[in-house]
Amino acid sequence: MKGHGETQLSYRLLLAVDIQGYSKRDTREQLAAQQSLSDALDRAATGAGLDRARWDKQVGGDGELATLPDGTDPATVAGDFVIGLAAELRDLNAAVDAGSADAGSGNVAGAGAGGAGGRRLRVRLSLHHGTLTAGPFGPAGDAPIVVQRLLDAAPLRRLLVDDPDRDLAYAVSDSLFEDVVRTGFCALPPEAFQPIKVTAKGAAFRGHILTGRAARRGRRTGGTAGDPGGPGDRPAAGARVLDFPALAAR
Repeated sequence: MKGHGETQLSYRLLLAVDIQGYSKRDTREQLAAQQSLSDALDRAATGAGLDRARWDKQVGGDGELATLPDGTDPATVAGDFVIGLAAELRDLNAAVDAGSADAGSGNVAGAGAGGAGGRRLRVRLSLHHGTLTAGPFGPAGDAPIVVQRLLDAAPLRRLLVDDPDRDLAYAVSDSLFEDVVRTGFCALPPEAFQPIKVTAKGAAFRGHILTGRAARRGRRTGGTAGDPGGPGDRPAAGARVLDFPALAAR
């Protein structure tokens, strides 16, 4: 769709990811965390049939904002990719924990294991699809703003603070939830999400955070997305979580 002059407006899927506690790491640990996250994203994308080399990435030290290619299946990204990323982080952090245990028992070879600089890699992830246009410093438009506001939302941050065992805190925009997650084509069940309303710089942003675990629908083990009784399914303490009727009325 052409706009003014040569500017082209497009409707795309955006993904934003950020490493928790990045500034508390020293330089060596930051480099290790960057590499570990990049590798985890690559493997999760490959496992979901996605080519991350085709993503248009705007990178920062602690994460990236990615615009996915036109035609990317949003249900695959919102479900399969997220589940794969959670599994990659879980495996990575299990290795870090094992290395820490070995180091504590005097096994020096175990120190720093896991490839994340000896620290667990815990990340926040947000998704949104909307309009944007290319700019000299990255994508411009409402869509990049929405996905970043959700990434920085206090309820999403609190998921990691209040649940030390959680590796991934994940949010989708309200429109993506309605258009993709609720359709049943997404591998994550809609009942594993809770709606939130975030106010930033005078504007309100609505989204849904995964309060369960990132696991395929149908799994009933404790703490998975399909198990409403698991410890990870409670809303984060202090999060402003609205039920569907309240959200729709505002």
